[in-house]
Amino acid sequence: MKYGNLREEYKKDALLESNLMESPFDMFEFWFEEAKKINPADANAMVLSTLNKEGWPQGRVVLLKGVDHGFVWFTNYLSQKAMDLELHPKASLTFWWPAPARQVRITGTVEKISESESEEYFLTRPRGSQAGAIASIQSSLIVDRLDLEKKYEDMMSLPESTLLQKPEYWGGFRLIPTYFEFWQGRESRLHDRLFYKHTNEKSWETGRLSP
Repeated sequence: MKYGNLREEYKKDALLESNLMESPFDMFEFWFEEAKKINPADANAMVLSTLNKEGWPQGRVVLLKGVDHGFVWFTNYLSQKAMDLELHPKASLTFWWPAPARQVRITGTVEKISESESEEYFLTRPRGSQAGAIASIQSSLIVDRLDLEKKYEDMMSLPESTLLQKPEYWGGFRLIPTYFEFWQGRESRLHDRLFYKHTNEKSWETGRLSP
């Protein structure tokens, strides 16, 4: 019962139909900015869920790095998540902001962003993050952490004037949403769940789900 007795009563806010903005992107930005004001640490952390080649769901936390007509993050294209997306270019993103008791789930199709976009972002990363991306072939089997650290140290020992180049196997993905769900925690588990669903007319229909 050490897990069963863990619970929290949510009394933060309500989410009514009158609160919804016309665009789910605007709604997301509004909630994101509110979450960031309360706790800026990792407000952009999101669970990326994919399917592997055996059909098993795979989830991991990644960081949102941009929003345009989709949601953008960066990774190694040789990683497990990238291989999953190569086979099944559909995924979901889940944001959880505990302080305001809010959750957003987003489902959609996934595509690689352009090479120029990936190059541009790579150049803005701290040098240590650049070196880490070059040294690590993400998700590959390694015998010893010391080997990884040696590759990293070799990169970091290069003169500061040496520009670290983005590896071919590193870049961004963009999830283009077809569905958003905005979840607001309420008392007695009577949570608010409002959704936006993309229609064939290139517009969004909205509705409420039972908690």
